[in-house]
Amino acid sequence: MKDKEQPESGVGQGLVKGLSVTMRAMLKPAITQQYPHVKPDLPARSRGVIALKQENCTVCYKCSRECPDWCIYIDAHKEAHEPASGGKARSAKILDRFAIDYALCMYCGICVEVCPFDALFWSPEFEYAEYEIDLMTHEKERLEEWTYTVLPPPELEVGAQAAPGDGSAPELGTEPEAQAS
Repeated sequence: MKDKEQPESGVGQGLVKGLSVTMRAMLKPAITQQYPHVKPDLPARSRGVIALKQENCTVCYKCSRECPDWCIYIDAHKEAHEPASGGKARSAKILDRFAIDYALCMYCGICVEVCPFDALFWSPEFEYAEYEIDLMTHEKERLEEWTYTVLPPPELEVGAQAAPGDGSAPELGTEPEAQAS
C-alpha cells in the first residue's frame, strides 16, 4: 500500500496558527470586573434568590411538599371568621412562619413553578451570604424584602400571543388596570 504523505507546505502550519492565537490573546488587555465597587450587569430575569409575597400565600404547602431538599419550613394556624350575615363560620389558614434554608436549597425553582397563587418569585438579588451556616435560613420578613427587587416579565415579541391564563394575576406592585396599558 502507498503511504499517505503530507505536503511539505503543511508542516508547522498548526504550530504557527496556535502561536498566533496565543499572541493575540496576550496582547489584549485583561478585563477585570471590580465587583464590590461596581455591580455586575445581570441578564433580565436572572435567578438569584426566592422572594415571597405573603399576601398571595394561602398556606397550601405545595412548595414545601414538592421541594426535593425539604428546605422550606411553613407553620400556620386556622382562624374562624364569623360571617357578616349569619350562616356557617369560615376558617382561614394564617401564615405564622415561612422560611427557606438556603444552605440546603439547590435553586431548582420547583417551588416557584408549583405555587398556584404566585406567592414565590425569582429575585435577581445574589448578595445574601452569611458567615455562619445557621444564618442562611431566611424568614418571611427577609423573603418579603426581596419581593421588591423582582423585575416585571419582558414584553412579548412582535407577533407572539400570550399563553392562556397569562395576565390573570397582577404583577408585583401593579394594579390590573395599569398592567394593560
